[in-house]
Amino acid sequence: MVLSMIAAVGKNGELGKKGELIFHYKEDMDFFRQTTLGSTVIMGRKTFDSLPKALPKRRNIVITRDLSFSAEGVETAHSVQEALAMLGDEKAFIIGGAAVYEQFLPYADEIYLTEIDA
Repeated sequence: MVLSMIAAVGKNGELGKKGELIFHYKEDMDFFRQTTLGSTVIMGRKTFDSLPKALPKRRNIVITRDLSFSAEGVETAHSVQEALAMLGDEKAFIIGGAAVYEQFLPYADEIYLTEIDA
């Protein structure tokens, strides 16, 4: 397993605002899509809620404390350790939010970071 983090941050280190991305650059969105396609993506529930649906052509794992959470096209985990145990040899990407990045940082093998001067 290779565990990667992928994020775009503003010049002040911000990831998002009010549950939304703060940047919508086509080049960055295309990079995200091409880089994560065919891989597992791991995200927090609020990040998942900000999406229109599970990301296509990827295995989606949502980390949540809500034991009753379920959504079409996603698997759920209730801890970092549970999410890691769900992974086999596949490449996985942590895609947010901030608390999820922080919790997985000790396990990350690589980071794909886009810094946007805005």
